Amino acid sequence: MIYNSLILSIVTFIYGLAGVIYLFAWIFRKEGAAKLATWVAVIALVGNTAGIVLRWIESYQLGSETGHAPFSNMYESLVFFAWTIAVLFLLVEKRYNNRTIGAMAAPLACLALAYASFSPDKSIQPLIPALKSNWLIAHVITCFLGYAAFAVAFAVSLLYLVKSKDEKSESNAKLHIPPLSILDELTHRLVMFGFLFLTAGIITGAVWAKQAWTRYWSWDPKETWSLITWFIYAAMLHLRMMRGWRGNRIAVLSIIGFLAVLFTYFGVNFWLSGLHSYGALSQ
Repeated sequence: MIYNSLILSIVTFIYGLAGVIYLFAWIFRKEGAAKLATWVAVIALVGNTAGIVLRWIESYQLGSETGHAPFSNMYESLVFFAWTIAVLFLLVEKRYNNRTIGAMAAPLACLALAYASFSPDKSIQPLIPALKSNWLIAHVITCFLGYAAFAVAFAVSLLYLVKSKDEKSESNAKLHIPPLSILDELTHRLVMFGFLFLTAGIITGAVWAKQAWTRYWSWDPKETWSLITWFIYAAMLHLRMMRGWRGNRIAVLSIIGFLAVLFTYFGVNFWLSGLHSYGALSQ
């Protein structure tokens, strides 16, 4: 029963290795190293996938009462978060034929799994009553696709600020980063993608809440901060489309939005109690 945790522990270091190689390739402009980094990231993603699937299978081997999709606590959600980040940044890398994004995004996947590894109990536990619902998978998948898109947008926004500062520099050693216009457009598209899935996550969560607690919305801290995060990204999209905001201001808003995501994900579980306190299980 420990194989999934062992695989995921190894995958943590592989994501970290991919991030180091991405950084090396970016700084020293080594195309061969960049290709190697992509393959290392793909290997990490395959291992990440295997860990999730194996944990899912092992839960059912423990019995029908224990079997469930591996999304029920902080440890399992962090594993899935790392997976979604890796999938999205590799797709973006392929779409734009540029591996620089991996230098910022791969370390995020590594950090997610590294944090998950601190969990003192990685054993598979039966679901508590509130989580026994078919809405669990829909809610978690939609939310974390949104979170992952915001995470990759955060990475792209960091690159934008670095590129913007680099272009203003008088140094001749310019960094090999995609043009500002591409980074700005990519941030916008990722935020739109994430916003749609965050919206779907809030809706599925409301339906699930109705089923579990007889009401769609209770102003639970997790619900409240999800709504705050939603408004931050809604304001960002509005300012871009209606006011024509571009560049540094949008990049900064993207970073602020991701900080709100992190607080919604981690801060609420640790510092605010509510109906979602089960999210802190198995930490």
